[in-house]
Amino acid sequence: MNALPLGTVPAQKFLIAIPAWNEAGSIASVVASVQEHRPDADILVVNDGSTDSTAQEALKAGARVVSLPFNVGVGGAMRTAFLYAQREGYQALVQVDADGQHDPADLDRLFEGLADSDIVVGTRFHPESMYFVGGPRRWAMVLLSKALSWMNKGTISDPTSGFRSAGPKAIELFAIEYPADYLGDTVGSLSIAIRQGLVIHEAPVTMYFRQVGRPSKNALWSALYLGRATLAILATGLKASRTPREDAS
Repeated sequence: MNALPLGTVPAQKFLIAIPAWNEAGSIASVVASVQEHRPDADILVVNDGSTDSTAQEALKAGARVVSLPFNVGVGGAMRTAFLYAQREGYQALVQVDADGQHDPADLDRLFEGLADSDIVVGTRFHPESMYFVGGPRRWAMVLLSKALSWMNKGTISDPTSGFRSAGPKAIELFAIEYPADYLGDTVGSLSIAIRQGLVIHEAPVTMYFRQVGRPSKNALWSALYLGRATLAILATGLKASRTPREDAS
């Protein structure tokens, strides 16, 4: 078993991390919903250089808030959350989006999955899901899923999902090494975890479209980036698979 079973983790050591950039319109309702479903968990909102009242709304809703002086992106914000979790002794962390896309009713499933995993990725692609992604972005996601699943030797059907949990080993790793570039918090972090031998499983979750605001990148830009990320992951995987043979010679 590679992670701490749910039943042995003290309630005060659960952390829900919510990276937020200009999400004043949704952050209070997201915090309230998380509190409703996991009243035993601490909630940390990482205010990622917002220019609106995100920090104030999160504080009023009852969350702990760490404010960054300028916008660093989700990867940088989550690196902050993992550092916080490590320093405060948390043994389980779940990342939740601040825009209302993630259903806190699935928090139990992500926490419980850490009983036999280091990371549990919430996947929106399962038979009961109504979530739809089409066009070039979906094609790129399929290729990326196949590449990461090949590296992981286990299925990762939703590699860009930010709704995921991390156990003690993942918290320790990500407090030190966590990519800050676009999608680094999803694709990049999974690639790092796989290379470090962490156990990654997935669990079905419900995801919604944004309540307010708009995505930071458009669909075509995301698809091009995902395609590039797929090629990079395949190149890294092939290089790693050749290394033992080269060393042996």
